[in-house]
Amino acid sequence: MHLTSEHLHDDGVLERDFTVGEIPGTLWTPASTPAPLLLMAHNNGLPRTDARLVARARFHAAELGYAVASVDAAGCGDRPRSAAQEHARAEFRRAMQSGGPSDEVFETFIGPLVEQAVPDWRTALDALLALPEVDGPVGYSGWAAVGIRLAVSEPRIAALGLFAGGYVPQAQREEARQVTAPLLLLLQWDDEGNPRERALDLFDAFGSTQKTLHANPGGHLGTPWFEAQDQGRFFDRHLR
Repeated sequence: MHLTSEHLHDDGVLERDFTVGEIPGTLWTPASTPAPLLLMAHNNGLPRTDARLVARARFHAAELGYAVASVDAAGCGDRPRSAAQEHARAEFRRAMQSGGPSDEVFETFIGPLVEQAVPDWRTALDALLALPEVDGPVGYSGWAAVGIRLAVSEPRIAALGLFAGGYVPQAQREEARQVTAPLLLLLQWDDEGNPRERALDLFDAFGSTQKTLHANPGGHLGTPWFEAQDQGRFFDRHLR
């Protein structure tokens, strides 16, 4: 791991950008370390610098005492993309603007993105756990499709806090039955970008014996801030 920058915030959180090979990432650590690690990913490959993700990461580090890491995995954020990836992304955006993607459009875009991203997340995890200020066990928060694949391929993931997305590739919908880690799934009841019934079916499919669904009224960006506190209590139960 190569550290490229660092900034100490007034709340005591140390924010550091790093690279692991070609993988760029950011690590937020609280004032008191070592701390349990949360991996945090945004939906559909949005960059780790997105303001909403940064706010969540800072909160979990400053208020809840977790080390939080996010990366721009292959095909995500500012990472280089092939012409085929750019075409699939453009088709997906057009479909979302016109009422939602067909299964074919969605699978073409998201399926390969998950396949390419998860190996980068696992590589980053190896490097992060080698740091003295980062400790296990490890939790994952965010993008459901990547979280499912990580949970079935990475035994170090001990708990999952996922944002419900009805548009989860078929491969991950099937893999959800293999997930046994404790799960908290957040669902926006009126999410204009994710069909509610698909999200409920996904929750039902998870193999976890400890799984909880929190549903709130409102659209995609309307998740109440108190859910971050509830997610913190969830991770406290399973990671501390």
